[in-house]
Amino acid sequence: MNKIILADSQAIFRAGTAKVLATDDDLRIIAQCTDVERLMHAITTFPGAIVLFAASLKPEMKRLCEVLEAAGSRAIVIAENNENAHDYLQMGFRGVVYRSVTGTALVECVRRVAAGATWSPVQAIASDTSEEDLVGARVRDRLTPKEMRIVALIVQGCKNREIAVRLKTTEQVIKNYLRSIYDKTGVSDRLELALFTIHHRVLAQAAADVGSRLDAEERSASASVA
Repeated sequence: MNKIILADSQAIFRAGTAKVLATDDDLRIIAQCTDVERLMHAITTFPGAIVLFAASLKPEMKRLCEVLEAAGSRAIVIAENNENAHDYLQMGFRGVVYRSVTGTALVECVRRVAAGATWSPVQAIASDTSEEDLVGARVRDRLTPKEMRIVALIVQGCKNREIAVRLKTTEQVIKNYLRSIYDKTGVSDRLELALFTIHHRVLAQAAADVGSRLDAEERSASASVA
């Protein structure tokens, strides 16, 4: 049984990754971390693990490598789509995957690293193909501005109640919008929606832009009230 430590601040992506890894009987997730401090604690608490962590957490890489070596653990980096996998391999990490990685490739990567091998993605930017761009752009253009706001909040890990509060509407309205969004994207639930969005660069960028605008609007509103 290979012990897995999973660290990522994106709740939906973390949940999706855990769901994928749980399909392999030889892999067991023993800790999930949302920040660097918890990640470091988990590595020292559970030595000899495979550590799957998001580069977006921005740990101090030299220190992380030292902690990993002391614990006898190996690490796989979840890189952002614009990053160079070779840079992480040179730092001493045993594998690199992008957020657009398929479930099959992710499981194979973890297996390879657990066996003592290394793993590098076949393509430098797996989601940067014409087909992916066309799919993402097509879905983005079909979604209304309100639907795009909901998608952005789903990717952030928000539940229906929180989305309703932030968009000043009701949970039932959000549920109605989600049915429309599922139809347009061809997914069946919020987890699939989040993963679909993350795996399509154009759509992911649109959701990130909308999310940033929503956060800025809320900060401005809070400052006005204060």
